[in-house]
Amino acid sequence: MERREEDTELEVVAEDGVAVVEGAPEKQFVASLKDVDRVLEACFSAKADVVLLYASNLTEDFFDLSSGQVGALLQKLRNYGIRLAVVWRAGDPPWSSRFGEMVAEERRGDFFRLFETREAARAWLGGFQGTSG
Repeated sequence: MERREEDTELEVVAEDGVAVVEGAPEKQFVASLKDVDRVLEACFSAKADVVLLYASNLTEDFFDLSSGQVGALLQKLRNYGIRLAVVWRAGDPPWSSRFGEMVAEERRGDFFRLFETREAARAWLGGFQGTSG
């Protein structure tokens, strides 16, 4: 596993030939849509089209569909063909009922998933490396 540090919150982690922009566990840094630009910059710099974040990287509003935060973030990533996996564990911020419905709907596509483990998220993201536009 090769790690290249991008900044204190994001790093590019290459495993099995797949480069993933990964958030630092336990560090919140995506508080607004503007913060997504840092994620995109890291992707462009690393030529990566997949991102792994942890629930702790996001605000509680991300998990409340009525806040609009998750929809805006996912749309911005989709615009650039970037796929997102979020590791969400028991004890992380609770979901709104509508967020759960959105997660179920997103399973039909290939741009966003929630996982209980980093390993499961990496396995899913590994299937997409280099497949976007």
